[in-house]
Amino acid sequence: MSGTQHGIADCFSPASINGLQLKNRFIKAGTFENMTPSGVPGAALNNFHGTLADGGIAMTTLGYCAVEADGRLNEGMMYMHEGIRPQLTALISDLHSRGTKVSGQMAHCGGFSKNSELRRRRPLGPSFGLNGLGLSRGMLFCDAMTLSDIDELIQHYYQAAVFMKSVGFDALEIHFGHGYGLCQFMSPKTNKRKDNYGGSFENRMRLPLQVLAAVRDAVGEDFPLLAKISMTEGVRGGLHYDDAIEISKLLDSAGIDGIITSGGTSTMNPMIMFRGGNILPGMLRTEKSRVMRLALRMMGKSMFKDYPYHELYFLKQAKRIREAVSCKMIYVGGASSNASFATLMEQGFDFIQLGRTLLSDPDLPNRAQADANFISRCTHCNDCVSTIESPQGIHCTQF
Repeated sequence: MSGTQHGIADCFSPASINGLQLKNRFIKAGTFENMTPSGVPGAALNNFHGTLADGGIAMTTLGYCAVEADGRLNEGMMYMHEGIRPQLTALISDLHSRGTKVSGQMAHCGGFSKNSELRRRRPLGPSFGLNGLGLSRGMLFCDAMTLSDIDELIQHYYQAAVFMKSVGFDALEIHFGHGYGLCQFMSPKTNKRKDNYGGSFENRMRLPLQVLAAVRDAVGEDFPLLAKISMTEGVRGGLHYDDAIEISKLLDSAGIDGIITSGGTSTMNPMIMFRGGNILPGMLRTEKSRVMRLALRMMGKSMFKDYPYHELYFLKQAKRIREAVSCKMIYVGGASSNASFATLMEQGFDFIQLGRTLLSDPDLPNRAQADANFISRCTHCNDCVSTIESPQGIHCTQF
C-alpha cells in the first residue's frame, strides 16, 4: 500500500483525544449558524448537525457558545445558562444516538459586539477602542476591562465549562483566535494595557492561560480541551506566525489536549482564514444597515483583501507548530479532497476540521470513504459567508 493509500486509510480509522474515542479523523469546525432564535437551540440547529452526523462526521462542534450573555456578538447567539439546559441536552443526546460526539466552542466577543441586550453601555475589551461591529447600533467604542471585570470573566468561563460538561458535551474548544475576546488580550494590536495583562508577550498571555486553567479545573483532567488559535492576524502590529509557535508551546505546557491551527481575524482581516472568493460583495448584498453598508464600501477593499484559494494553505505554518508541541494537532484550512486528507495524515496531523466543505457536502466523510478519488463540490466562492445572518441560517448557495 502506498503512502497516500495509507494516509487515506488513516482518515477513516479511529483515534482519541484525552480518552475520547472518535470513529474517524473528521471534525466539524465551530461556526455561528444563526439557528438559535432568541439564543435558544431548536429544530433548525438539530437538523443541521443531525445531517452532519448522518453524513459520518466523528465530532461536530456547536459554534459560538458564549460563556455569558454579554459575550455574544448579537442577541441571537446562545450563551451558556440553565434556561437552555433542556434544549441543549436533547440536541446532544440526539447527536450521540447518531454515533457522533459533540464539542462546544467556548467564546466571548470582548470589545467586538452589536448585542442590543448588553448589560453595560459598551462592550468590554482589553483596552478602550473602536467597536467596528457595533456601528449600526450606535455602539462605536468598547471600554477597557478592570481587574474585577477580568476576574469575573474567568469565573464565567469556569461556570460555563461546568454547565457544558453537565449537559453532555464530549469536549470543549476554547476560542483563542479570530479577533474575539481572548485573542484581543493576546494581540499587541488590540491590547494596549499597562498593567500585568498587557505589554510583554507573557503578560498578554496571562488571561488566556488563566482561562484555560479555570476551564480545566471545572471539567477535570480526563476531559478533552481544545484550543483554536489564529496563527496570524494578517495585520501590521498584530499576531504573526512566529508568535503562534510560542502561543502553542504555552498552551501545550498548560495542558491543552489539542490545538486547532486557524488564522485571520474577523475584526481586521477575515479573508486570511477564508481564501477564495471575496466575501465583500455578499456582505454588501445582505447587510441591512445603511450605516454598515456605507462603512463596508469605504473600508471594504482594505479590510477584505484578495487571497486566492489553494489546497492546504495553512499547512506550511501549521507544520511548524506540529514540530513544536506534543499535544494533538487539528488542521483546518483548505482541505477538500482525499489527496489533501491523506497529506495531512502523512504530515502527522491527528484530526481535520472542516467548515465550508461540509455546507456543500454534509455527507463528506461517508462519500470520501466510498470514493478514493473524492473531491468536494465546494467551489470556495465564499458566498456561504454572506448567509451567516440569513433567516434560514448559514448554507451553501451553490448546491
